Amino acid sequence: MAVLSSAKRVLPWASCNGHALARVSGGLRGLLGTADGAAAAGGCSLLPCRWRSSLPQLDSVDRSDEDSSGGDIDWDNLGFGLTPTDYMYVMRCSQGDAGFSRGELSRYGNVELSPSSGVLNYGQGLFEGLKAYRRSSEMGGYTLFRPEENARRMQVGAERMCMPAPSVEQFVHAVKQTVLANRRWVPPQGKGALYIRPLLIGSGAILGLAPAPEYMFLIYAAPVGTYFKEGLAAINLLVEEEIHRAMPGGTGGVKTIANYAPVLKPQMDAKSKGFADVLYLDPVHKRYVEEASSCNLFVVKGGAVATPATAGTILPGITRKSIIELARDRGYQVEERLVSIDDLVSADEVFCTGTAVGVTPVSTVTYQGTRYEFRTGQDTLSRELYTDLTSIQMGLAEDKKGWTVAVD
Repeated sequence: MAVLSSAKRVLPWASCNGHALARVSGGLRGLLGTADGAAAAGGCSLLPCRWRSSLPQLDSVDRSDEDSSGGDIDWDNLGFGLTPTDYMYVMRCSQGDAGFSRGELSRYGNVELSPSSGVLNYGQGLFEGLKAYRRSSEMGGYTLFRPEENARRMQVGAERMCMPAPSVEQFVHAVKQTVLANRRWVPPQGKGALYIRPLLIGSGAILGLAPAPEYMFLIYAAPVGTYFKEGLAAINLLVEEEIHRAMPGGTGGVKTIANYAPVLKPQMDAKSKGFADVLYLDPVHKRYVEEASSCNLFVVKGGAVATPATAGTILPGITRKSIIELARDRGYQVEERLVSIDDLVSADEVFCTGTAVGVTPVSTVTYQGTRYEFRTGQDTLSRELYTDLTSIQMGLAEDKKGWTVAVD
């Protein structure tokens, strides 16, 4: 799908599904006004003072502490949880604007939304996830891994969800600014990463079912370690047969917020039985493996590697895309195709990929009460690919592919 920058696209309120949008007057239009009035000049009205005063203040505060370490964090035992950092980044776009306005850093904190905002009423929202890594002390600075891919994926999702999106340049610039503003929270090399969460939400007030009249692009960050409680150890998965993550023609192929709450119940049920996560089957035949709750899947058999094809029901992961290329570089045949449950249970090796999980080996998969075991350990493809990937991400190996972006 061709992706255009937000400044060149027809915005959703002008074209999406033929819905005519009623203008929202007064009240809650323009959830975040800029301090210098730039938003008002660009078509974004300001919040009434009684609401605006409760929002995070724009960045005019002392930042002398930004080079100190991240509080009292135990970097050696850093899990995957929310540790509030110092700053977040905010951009806005309103009906009539050509695109998103210039963004601003503000102190990390709550934002106010209208009870009738598009995101709260109709789930009109997307998110992304990427990481910043601290480079060696000799090199200094930080590294991002393929952030332009996140920007393009958000644009594709925005098209599907009838939303404007930041341009690739705006997205990458905003991520860089967020990292630099929160640089004291980037873990030491090898201890984790700064997880970066861009959000695109329908912030404007709307009652009838239609695209929101205003949008907010927001980025916050948190230092994180390993995603699963098992750390870098292999995980155990349960195949879910009744609940499906996505359906053909739905939104399984875009990173909309609405895809994630429905997986909480099967995921929690699986965790209560000792499993790390759930594997979902296709909703039509219930024979083909799709993905886990938050990561893609690979199976290895002999010298061949297979991963379920992304055909609208599976999120096209950026780590997935990178691992396919790295595996081919190692001489493996990699197929993107339908992966049946028989392919899965007869595999030599199974692993998951994602920004949060990295490359995580799978020790067992349980299907219809039978537990199937797979190879794990040092001499596996997943371990080789994990080393290849993280070495590039952390600047320990030469980036011959141009995947990394320096933040200095």
